[in-house]
Amino acid sequence: MDALQVISAATQIISNMVGAVGSLEQASRNFDEAPKRIRSLEEFVCDLENLTRQIKQKHVYKLHNPQLDHQIQSLNGLIERLHPNIGKARRIVSRSRIKNMATVVWSSVAGDPLEKIVNSIRDDLNRWLESQRLTEQVANVIESTARSIPVRLKINTDQGYPISSKCNFVRSLLEQEDSHRVILIVGLSGIGKSCLARQVASDPPSKFVGGAVELGLGQWCSRAACNGSKAEYQKRLARKICKFLVQIGYWKKIRDENSGDLEYMCCLLQEALYGKSILILLEDVWEQDIVERFAKLYDNDCKYLVTTRNESVYEITEAEKVELCKDDIREISKAILLYHCLLREDELPGVAESLLERCGHHPLTVAVMGKALRKEIRTEKWEKAITNLSTYATCAPGPVSYVNEKEAENTVTIFGSFEFSLEAMPEDSRRLFIALAALSWAEPVPEACLEAIWSVLGQDSLFPLVVCKLIEGSLLMKTDSYPLYQAHDMVSLYLESKVNDSVKILLSDSTPEGTSFISPWLLIFGKETIKKVVGQRIEFSLSVLEEKQAIITLEAIIQALMASISISELEASRASFSSILGPKIVNLISTDSQDLTAVSAKAITNIFSKSDYCDYLPSLETIGTVNKLTSMFEICEDPMIQTNISTVLAKLAEFGNPGTVDKVLQSIPMNWLADLLSPNAEEWHESVFATLMSLAKAGKSKAVERMFSFGIDKSLIQLLEVGSEVAQHRAIVTLKAFYELGGPPANGSLPPGTLNLLPWQARLSLEKFVLLDRNVPLPPELHTFEDLIHQVLGSDTKQVLEAMQYLIPIIEKAGDRKIRDMILRSPLTKKLSELLQSEQNSMRSASAFTLMKLACSGGEPCIRKFMEYDIIPDLIKMMHCNISELQDSAYTALHQMLFGNGGVLILKQFLQMGLIERLIQSIESRSAKTREVNVQCILDLVELGNKACLERMFSLQVVEKLVRIEEAGEGTGESVVGFLRGVDKCKHLTTAERKVMKQQVLRKVRAALKGHKFEAQILAAVDACVSEGSRGSSSGKHRK
Repeated sequence: MDALQVISAATQIISNMVGAVGSLEQASRNFDEAPKRIRSLEEFVCDLENLTRQIKQKHVYKLHNPQLDHQIQSLNGLIERLHPNIGKARRIVSRSRIKNMATVVWSSVAGDPLEKIVNSIRDDLNRWLESQRLTEQVANVIESTARSIPVRLKINTDQGYPISSKCNFVRSLLEQEDSHRVILIVGLSGIGKSCLARQVASDPPSKFVGGAVELGLGQWCSRAACNGSKAEYQKRLARKICKFLVQIGYWKKIRDENSGDLEYMCCLLQEALYGKSILILLEDVWEQDIVERFAKLYDNDCKYLVTTRNESVYEITEAEKVELCKDDIREISKAILLYHCLLREDELPGVAESLLERCGHHPLTVAVMGKALRKEIRTEKWEKAITNLSTYATCAPGPVSYVNEKEAENTVTIFGSFEFSLEAMPEDSRRLFIALAALSWAEPVPEACLEAIWSVLGQDSLFPLVVCKLIEGSLLMKTDSYPLYQAHDMVSLYLESKVNDSVKILLSDSTPEGTSFISPWLLIFGKETIKKVVGQRIEFSLSVLEEKQAIITLEAIIQALMASISISELEASRASFSSILGPKIVNLISTDSQDLTAVSAKAITNIFSKSDYCDYLPSLETIGTVNKLTSMFEICEDPMIQTNISTVLAKLAEFGNPGTVDKVLQSIPMNWLADLLSPNAEEWHESVFATLMSLAKAGKSKAVERMFSFGIDKSLIQLLEVGSEVAQHRAIVTLKAFYELGGPPANGSLPPGTLNLLPWQARLSLEKFVLLDRNVPLPPELHTFEDLIHQVLGSDTKQVLEAMQYLIPIIEKAGDRKIRDMILRSPLTKKLSELLQSEQNSMRSASAFTLMKLACSGGEPCIRKFMEYDIIPDLIKMMHCNISELQDSAYTALHQMLFGNGGVLILKQFLQMGLIERLIQSIESRSAKTREVNVQCILDLVELGNKACLERMFSLQVVEKLVRIEEAGEGTGESVVGFLRGVDKCKHLTTAERKVMKQQVLRKVRAALKGHKFEAQILAAVDACVSEGSRGSSSGKHRK
């Protein structure tokens, strides 16, 4: 019982009490009848008290909610007022008959006391009911208004950076109507330009009704970073604008097909900002062109805060220039120092002011020194820090060429603080930091990459301690929600001078095995100047001159691939690796090393796409790969290696010539595949199902017949009976494919008796194959069908409902083309679509059921007919009404249509008409039933959808909304776990894509749950779901 059901139950009881009070009033003169009415009132009050107790017990962990607590308290107050009044009424009617007669006489003079009590009770009850109705009406009005108001964009501030007078000055410029649209915040590197801008943008002036949004650009988006290439620079800027369009809600996701055309993106930017009033923070701009492109946009009330350390940007004339200087930061430097050194002001040594002066009051330098002196109160330590800072600043590497003379002095001081901070750290942390110079810090780097770099340098178990020192020293920043690392632009600049040292540590001085392991990671996450070098190293390692190096490289490639943060990153990484691995695969497979062949098979299954299989697998047919892999399979006892080999063999059959198909079908031990389909071997199911589907596609009826002869169909049916939800789904999909490809002989393996024992989902999906051999009865006489149609078209409700019922047996035979054509030519579909809009609930429900039966029996032609009359949007609309029976009817119909023949067409319509957006918006509905049916429909779409569909859902924050449902409920994690299981069931994802997508869900859940009381409970359920089957798909570790 949720909060809405609680109040509904209380309202029902109190409404009944109002009726009872009316009866009591009528009986007030009849002293024999009055006690019965009072007993009824007492029973109602008792029901209310029991209900209140049940609510408190049921929702003991939800009483913190103000709305629920207020409603319960108001109910308690009502009960407290009712008890004395009912007691008075009982005492009046329980007097003796003589006293009652005297009361009647007295009442005629002074007024009836029982009537007064009755009126008081009635007033209390009516006031409570009216307050609940008024509250609900007000809430609905507010909710309706809130839905029509666009989201106000928000920027978070940086911790540890206090508000300065400069912040108020910038705010005043923004509030002035006659000020320039562009406000340039300039100053030395690390002086706090970004922190100042975020302070202002976190609470923008009220005239910016759209809020504020930040677009980070950085040196990556500059001509210098593109080696002067105008085309590459424009491509990168266009990509950044794509991201901006997603941030402001104009796009739901980045569209790769248009992301490279800068002029087109600027046109879309003009359209997106039309009429908007947003404060836009352009962070770390390196090109004057960027600011000018934004500033020339018209018909909007936006203003632009721009932070830059590039002098060429300073020259923009149409801009207010705000320079941060030493005097501005002097007022906040001590507060920054206190924040980072974790001391109170009275605990600071007297030389603290001298340290601030030596740091030039520079915020980044002060922060680094403060972290290095954390909780240190000894004066001599602070004095030594001042001396060392001067020494390190003198010896610090000189700044690169784009830094001007004024910047140079500031830069060496910052670099000196980095050197001081590093000197205070253990040797292991220093070595790791220098090694990180090989990475590109333009985007956040996953923790797995840093762990890989550390594994070349030291003991794996020490990594958390080593990297923690870098975070404490402000040299690295770690996101809270997911292990991703970032570096301040000055840290990144400092690391530029250490690239050669990093290459020496990781590639030159490392062992051949270490170099082989780290090269794939650097190919994905390294600097552009390093990628070419490591690409050559990978090719050399895969030249099989040294078996161990090739094995380590292949394992590292798989690990680096799985570290991808998103599907788009996974696709880019896979393309990079497949371009190197593809031409080498023949040599790798043809070696005498079984270990190398095994890991090569594993790499193929994780990296190759369909086009890669087409390009590279045919060449394997000429070197006897089938025989070699079959021999390996026979002597190997490791299930992981066996499943990888069987997958490669199946792909050879799918993309090879007919001779290879026959050879593979004879080579793969089908009895072994049947054994791995055991309900207790679920970690291998994904690989086995992929193998079975490839074999069925390649060999069709021949392959299906051979698999059935080894009892694979019986294993699949066993999974349908006792397997997990995911296993049942995969078994249904595989059996359907077998029956479609295998023809009538295959269908005989599923007798009607067995079908009746299966779960209803399986029966519904497979029953048409059992009935396939039966003689379809001839269609009913034409006039009979016409009579029924005529009856449906009539206006008599009873006859229409009756006719729809009689039509069901005919509709169930719509698999026969003649019957289907007869139905589709008739006006039945149009009439059913009209009945979905009927004011009578029975008509709408019956129409939805009839349409569902027609779709399930008639398949794709019927779905196409439905689309002519917008039946799918109408069913979605019915799902959002407030009548539970209709909502269930609409969802059931949509569910069966989606999973039937033609479901792909419905999925496309969901994407094209924005129906997914409506479903996701509705999962936060106040109605529990609306939330329920919308969540179930979304989980159906996850199961059936493709990458585009799932990424659309992610962009609409579906995971975050599901988490909010869990937070408002009992924290079981059921909705999010259902989403993850849908990802598991989705047949359009590869193993690698599925793993990356599940990790993406996990990151979003962690971020959304941070600090919530159900955090541990929900994360435990989600972690358990994510880790299911991981043993079967996990990759090996680096072999030292």
